[in-house]
Amino acid sequence: MAPNSYVIRAEGLRKRFGETQALDGVDLAARRGTVLGVLGPNGAGKTTAVRVLATLLKPDAGRAEVCGFDVVRDAAQVRASIGLTGQYASLDEELTGMENLVMIGRLLDFGRAEARARARELLAGFRLEEAAGRAVKTYSGGMRRRLDLAASLVNRPQVIYLDEPTTGLDPRARNEVWDTVRALVDDGATVLLTTQYLEEADELADRIAVFDHGRVIAEGTSAELKTRIGRQTLTVRAAARHRVAQLAAIVGALVGAEPAADETTGLVTAPVTDPGVLPAVVRRLDEARIAVAELALRMPSLDEVFLTLTGHVAGDGAERITEGSVA
Repeated sequence: MAPNSYVIRAEGLRKRFGETQALDGVDLAARRGTVLGVLGPNGAGKTTAVRVLATLLKPDAGRAEVCGFDVVRDAAQVRASIGLTGQYASLDEELTGMENLVMIGRLLDFGRAEARARARELLAGFRLEEAAGRAVKTYSGGMRRRLDLAASLVNRPQVIYLDEPTTGLDPRARNEVWDTVRALVDDGATVLLTTQYLEEADELADRIAVFDHGRVIAEGTSAELKTRIGRQTLTVRAAARHRVAQLAAIVGALVGAEPAADETTGLVTAPVTDPGVLPAVVRRLDEARIAVAELALRMPSLDEVFLTLTGHVAGDGAERITEGSVA
């Protein structure tokens, strides 16, 4: 397989559970050594797509290949090439970290010495050496998630599926997982990351596929997706709160729309389509002798992109109660 070839490729995937169309013609592709972010609300089809690509579900239609192997016809070869970490840690909490990893190695037909050597290697790589002999039930949330990631790497997979890996973690633990994902990619792994956290996709993903109602409704880099909505946001903060109304009037006249103004913080924001508005705002503020504490023109956030594309925020969407969970 060529270095930059597609390691994951899916075309026209469809999957129905009863009356629910979980996947409705999904196309996905990821190149070697990259992170493909799959973004969407609960019930959008993200987990169903992962389960198909991991050979845990058979698609009703369409086809998919992982590392050149068909997920239906060559399921055993696909399983040997992948690692999967779900939304919740799949560890035996009564066993120690070392015992969990050795057990997985033995289940993968590693010899006893080989399984222990691989476990020690992973515990060191995930900064869990000091906790190796402790029961997993004593681990913090971040430590459990790191051990769960380590468990998915025992067989040295080329492709790693991370299905909402930071759900329920605090910001510090989430950052630890992000660092781990970056390290995996630096080592040459290909990662498919599903997430509801737009910041997470922005931080980690080389390309992003936006899911909604079982379909991919947009795909591209973070910058490309932000460019698609065709506007930026002007942010101006008045140094003196009593000038907020005057500031808002000036901004509104220049952008041709009523801005959002917060008299408590002094912040005035407005969508703009012409970057040339920034120097015009500077001139008008100077003429009006209004001092500002903040003045910026920024690209839209992924949250704003998602809202524009779908009509709702990424955390919205009812869970679908279907076979195998199709979040």
